[in-house]
Formats: sequence, C-alpha cells, structure tokens
Amino acid sequence: MTHASSRPRPTRRTLLGTALAALPVLGLAACGEVTVEGEAAGTEELTLTDDQGREVTLPGPAQTAVVVNSYSNEFVRAIGAGDRVIGVDRASLDRLPYLELSEEQVIAEGLDQLNYEAIAELAPDVVILPRNAVWQEALEQLSAFDIPVVIATAWDTEVVDETLTLLGQVFGVEDGAQSVLDLRAEIDALLQEWLAEVEPVTVYFETVEPYLTTLPGSGFHAMIEAAGGRNIFDDASGGDAQEELTVDPSEVVLRDPQFVMHEFEPSAEPVDRFAALREDLDGRPGWSGLNAVAEGRVAIANGWATSALGKSIGAVYLASWLHPEQMEGVDPDEYLERWVSEFQDTELSAPADYVQGPQA
Repeated sequence: MTHASSRPRPTRRTLLGTALAALPVLGLAACGEVTVEGEAAGTEELTLTDDQGREVTLPGPAQTAVVVNSYSNEFVRAIGAGDRVIGVDRASLDRLPYLELSEEQVIAEGLDQLNYEAIAELAPDVVILPRNAVWQEALEQLSAFDIPVVIATAWDTEVVDETLTLLGQVFGVEDGAQSVLDLRAEIDALLQEWLAEVEPVTVYFETVEPYLTTLPGSGFHAMIEAAGGRNIFDDASGGDAQEELTVDPSEVVLRDPQFVMHEFEPSAEPVDRFAALREDLDGRPGWSGLNAVAEGRVAIANGWATSALGKSIGAVYLASWLHPEQMEGVDPDEYLERWVSEFQDTELSAPADYVQGPQA
C-alpha cells in the first residue's frame, strides 16, 4: 500500500454512463442538526447533535481532531479532513498505515483504554468516539481540559449516512461528505435497479472467527439483503451488541446455504490468508456436503475492502457472485479502486489481494 498524499485528489466520477436515482437500500437517512452562530468564515460557533442526541458546541469547524475507530478514520479521510487527525487508536494505526501517523500519536490501546493525558497534550479541537467506546468516561475526563467530545459511529451501517453528515459538519466539509453520500446512493440505486426481481440466494456469512455469523440488525445482514441474498440465520436471536452470534456448527450444515462468505480482519496492508481459510472451510466436518462448498460458491475477503463505505462495497461484490447474470457488466473492482484512490487517497495493489470470489 503506497501513500499518495502528494498527488492531487482525483475528481469524483460516475462509474455508470448515466446517473442513477438515489434509492436507499442500506439505510440512507436524514442528517443531524447543526446551528451556526457568527459571521466570520472558519471561526463561527457550531452547535451539533451527535448520535447520542447530545448537543455539542464547537468554536468553529475542527482543525485538529483525535479520532478513535478505524472506520471513523476512513470516513474522515474520505470527506477530505484526514490531514486534521492528530491522534488515533492502536487499531486505526495498525489497519490504516497510509494515515502516516506516528507511534506517539496513538492515544488509545482500545475503545476502553483512552490515554487522557496524551489527548490533553495534543489539545485537539474535538475528540470523536464511537458509541461503543467509553464515551461517558471520556466526557468526564476531558471536561477538565475543555476538549469537546462528539459521538459518531461509523461501523454501524444503519447510521452511516447520519455519521457522514455529522462528520462533514464537525470539520466544515459538507461538500466532501456529500461526495461520499453520493457514492453510497449510486451503489444503492444500482443494486435496487439491477436486482429488482431476483430470487434471493441463501447465504451463510462468517466474520473473523469460525461460526461467528450475523443476525438481523447488523450491517452484514443488511449487506446480504442489499445484494439479493437471504441470511440463513435471519430467524436467530441472542447476538451481541453488533448482532453477531457464534452458532452451532451443525446448524450451518442443516441449513445448507447456497453461498458462503468469510470476511477476515480488516487491514489496508495485503494479508494473504485466502488459501488457508479455504482449506479450513473445505475441511470442516460435514461441509463437503454443503451445496456451496461442493459447487465452489465460497468467497473470502479482507474486511478493509468489503466492509468499506458502510459495507456498500461488499454488497456490490456479493451481488455479483449471487446474481452474475443480472450484474453482468458491473465490475465491483472498479468501485473498490474508486473508494481507495479517490476517497482514501492511497493506492490499491490489486483487488485480488483483498477479495477473492468463487472463481478465485
């Protein structure tokens, strides 16, 4: 992965020849509220409403920020404010080396392990945390330093559009946020139009760990449905905060999915786990009798690619595998390359380094 900050940012373009109407599939939603007081550009006071319904007042658009969570850092970069990030969590630095931040700028080892002294030394205009971080503790600790905290959750597909809008307001880059929203709307419209009358294909989706699957209410479940699939565990319940659940291995065999997809941990640096994971999947007890495995309908992906843009990129890939005839002429690799080059401002080694479908 090569950083490309020295290159001028490419202009946004449309992959399809004609513009598509923005019909929501993955949860397009209304923006948060923002109140602007004062007249001087760049110095006006902003009052924002974050994703916990809290009103947060900033002296103006943030020029420096601490951003915790790799998905949030991807979004901040995508809207054009990546150069304002001066502190991140360990996972963001590990997953996104193109951020070009140093070890000294790691201010959190985890979502529940923030170094408040380090944050205070950086003195950012704002700290941005997801709702599953220790944000209540952060409010208490950072109030002594008069550092405002905004809760914005980029990993939750259901609120991705509100999150993008909120981040655009925080940094005063609403046009940049709209460009990202436009790409999501384009993908949503594409999938709705091209998959309007398909028969859903049953899918077993596995994330990170063996038999850790997705339930209704999760972003992965929404991705499956947007791609013209049906989650074989759409009747299950009892998941964690992200609606993920480790299921009984025998249940997967009994439900016999038509397609299997495994997404491993996100990393912008290519990680070649594809052959090992395929071997593991093929060798699981009872899996040789699964239709998907017997007929080679198995896909494996690095989550940095397929969970990108609120899992919109993953939805295009999955749709192309589930419904190749309907999706003929749509190249998911182009969307991934577009996301990486235009919105992450870095270079993609090759799509196959991150996503390998049934024909791989």
